[in-house]
Amino acid sequence: MKQFFLFLSLLVALSACGGSDHQEDMTKPTIVDTVEDACPTDCQTFRRGEEMPFCYLLGDNDELGNYNIEIHNNFDHHTHSTSSVECEMDAKKEPVHPWIYNEDFAIPAGSTSFVARQFIQIPADIDPGDYHFMVRVTDRSGWQQLKAVAIKVVE
Repeated sequence: MKQFFLFLSLLVALSACGGSDHQEDMTKPTIVDTVEDACPTDCQTFRRGEEMPFCYLLGDNDELGNYNIEIHNNFDHHTHSTSSVECEMDAKKEPVHPWIYNEDFAIPAGSTSFVARQFIQIPADIDPGDYHFMVRVTDRSGWQQLKAVAIKVVE
């Protein structure tokens, strides 16, 4: 009987410590590319040596964490399956000097909505052609959302 009361006391103590009015966040953050000035969009073309603007609205039901931008070549015509838009593509080719970009960005603590805005310099000496622009947003709970956009870099 003594063990039963000890077990019951332990159970009550544990439930009191873990209890909170806040439910565990099980919702992924959002990436919205339909805001004014949204960029890049599917099939958009950019020039080597110029800046590419980036602007999307990021959101979460609880709290945002950070976001990451990755750009890599799509010379082999692979897909990331986040868009149903079909862009006209160049012929497949082997990369010689492809553009590879990967950068993390902080979001102010406590934000549930954030307009992510960057200007990314496109190197002048990269291979022109088809690229993927990918943005990943992670919320405070660790959930992640991905959006991949097909873009083209020209001379």
